[in-house]
Amino acid sequence: MTTIYDIAKLANVSPMTVSRVINNTGKIKDSTKQRVEHIINELGYIPNSAARSLISKKTKLLSLILTDITNPFFTKVARGAEDKAMELGYQILLSNSDEDPVKEAAYIDMVLSTRVDGVLITPTGDDTVNELNRLTKHQIPAVLLDREIKNFSGDAVIGDSYEGSRKLVEHLISLGHNRIALINGPAAISTARERHRGYVETMESFGFPIVNNYISNINYKTDNTQNIIQTLFSLPENERPTAIFAANNFIAVRTIQALDSFGFRVPNDVAVVCFDEIGPIDNFNPFLTVATQPAYEFGQIGIQLLIDRIEKEGAHQPNKIVLPPKIIIRQSSVTNVD
Repeated sequence: MTTIYDIAKLANVSPMTVSRVINNTGKIKDSTKQRVEHIINELGYIPNSAARSLISKKTKLLSLILTDITNPFFTKVARGAEDKAMELGYQILLSNSDEDPVKEAAYIDMVLSTRVDGVLITPTGDDTVNELNRLTKHQIPAVLLDREIKNFSGDAVIGDSYEGSRKLVEHLISLGHNRIALINGPAAISTARERHRGYVETMESFGFPIVNNYISNINYKTDNTQNIIQTLFSLPENERPTAIFAANNFIAVRTIQALDSFGFRVPNDVAVVCFDEIGPIDNFNPFLTVATQPAYEFGQIGIQLLIDRIEKEGAHQPNKIVLPPKIIIRQSSVTNVD
């Protein structure tokens, strides 16, 4: 196996000079650097990452902790994060918390034991601040992705859940709906809180009452949508919702499936709108009206902020980047859309 001593001998330089070329440290004449790099390429030498990290104090490894990689939104986030990391000379360790704080804490343990340089994380809830405090104690920077948490003042890349919700509800109201149900995520998650706020304030601004029975909070990983739909549509016909705002894509899919199982057609009987695209699903109609978010950019910007923080190139004050959603109207809310 080729070593830096072999390279040093062929290049007629010291092993320290070879190390400096590999780690891009110290002052080295261009001619010497080019000679060493030529020999490295010729021999196909691959530097030992552990040894490099001892010298540079960096592993060039980042941790990306998402809640559910099977969600098309997070799939695109991960792709954006990976592409940006590779572009900037870093690699990513991907983990899924599955909305489970215990699993999330276990991955933070892994982060601390593997000496990653930083963490990009979608928190499971406000209690994640305790895990982030553990990272801070070990001087490992963290950037929040998609969700904010209370008592954390670091960098974050989020979507405008309030504005997206407002526009989705306004769209339904413009179609004549005033009995609109909200099937939302857990209140401990910031996006769910903001989508609830957008829903409530928009309904109130149009003078419509807030019907508590129309509002449900469910765990994203627990499928009890069937029970919610059964309860809503057991109401007298003149009290049933005529439209449903699903807080995310998976909830929307389960909502449409539940409506279908009870014989209700979308959008003829009930209109449905939601946050985020669902990705291609065979034989799934109608296509959803959505507040779509730039998922790929979420990942790219999050990694850029994280690396800036690691390399101390970012602003001293925390950065909060808010990305606006785009409303796409399709067949799940109106019947005359192609």
